[in-house]
Amino acid sequence: MPTCPRCHQIVNTQALACPYCRTALKAHGHPGIPLYRSAGEEFLCATCTYHEDDTCNYPQRPHARECTLYQNQFQPSMVGKSRGHSSNNWLRRNSAWLVLAAIVVISLALALRSK
Repeated sequence: MPTCPRCHQIVNTQALACPYCRTALKAHGHPGIPLYRSAGEEFLCATCTYHEDDTCNYPQRPHARECTLYQNQFQPSMVGKSRGHSSNNWLRRNSAWLVLAAIVVISLALALRSK
């Protein structure tokens, strides 16, 4: 079970706010949007991937202590790492178009062959 960053009481994983001190635990009151907070006096931007590659558009950058998009640059990310995995996703997303293209090619080959 997670703990509240302010009062350190144990809270439910789906809690929107701490029941003890009312600190917001989820962003925008939505249980699916995590709210990341810095520990102590450091800023989240110092270790964020989006700040490192200069794609962050958060208004509090580079002094953000709370953020909904934080991604630690020192933790491995599975997004886009495997080349084979991304090609499998592309094939899965476009399989209907590939089947249609194959039917057109086979039809044209049969039509040209019969002449």
